[in-house]
Formats: sequence, structure tokens, C-alpha cells
Amino acid sequence: MPPDSPSSAESVRLDKWLWAARLYKTRSQAADACRLLRVRMAHEEAKAARQVKIGDCFEIHLEDLVRIVRVIGLLDKRVAAKLVPHYLEDLTPASTYAEAKARREERALSPPIAPAFKPNKKDRELLEKLYHSPEE
Repeated sequence: MPPDSPSSAESVRLDKWLWAARLYKTRSQAADACRLLRVRMAHEEAKAARQVKIGDCFEIHLEDLVRIVRVIGLLDKRVAAKLVPHYLEDLTPASTYAEAKARREERALSPPIAPAFKPNKKDRELLEKLYHSPEE
């Protein structure tokens, strides 16, 4: 743990550590991720109130990416982005980052899915009859 560590405790809540290590923008997002099983430890759910200790490894499911991080320093206050490597070790393979980047680029290039047309009043009435017609 760095000598000027913001935390002098033996352990910190998981949601607080995830937020302080800049893995989530807000602490409530970190808590929601734990509740929705997007944060796991040894393939088991990791609740937001779980106490994080140095050496713990977590699997964090972000939008297009699954990050694997090891705790190497405890945090209970958010630190500058430059200091984050002093508190976590990223064990995610480089190929995973490349795949996630390719998925994001592919999604950005694909056109958004939109209806072919916006139905006018007559079309809406026809659709209403079609979907709500009595079955025979």
C-alpha cells in the first residue's frame, strides 16, 4: 500500500472501493452493479457491503468488457486517475480490450434500428384492428 494511502483501515466496503478506484462513476452505480451480479469474486456474487482486503480479485462486467482486477491497496476516498495503478492491478488480457473496442466500433458503424415509417391515423387504425381483432 502506498505510504500516503487515503485509507488506514484493514478493509473497505466493495462499493466504496469500486467507486474510489474509478471503476464506476458513482458509488450508487457500483452498488447497483453488485446487486445486479456484475461484480463477482471467484465466480460468486460479491455484495456491495462485502469487505475488500488486499489481494482480493474481482471480475467486473462492464458494458462491452469483463475486467479482472486485484486489490493491491485500500481506498475509501476517490483518488486521481494517475494514482489508481497504486491501488489495483489490472489482470485483464489485452485481447479482451481489443475485442471490446472492435464491438464498440462495429456498433458505432451500424445504423440505428428505426421503424420504416411513422404510421398516420389511418395506419394506426388498421394496426389497431389487426392486433385487437376478435379471434375466430
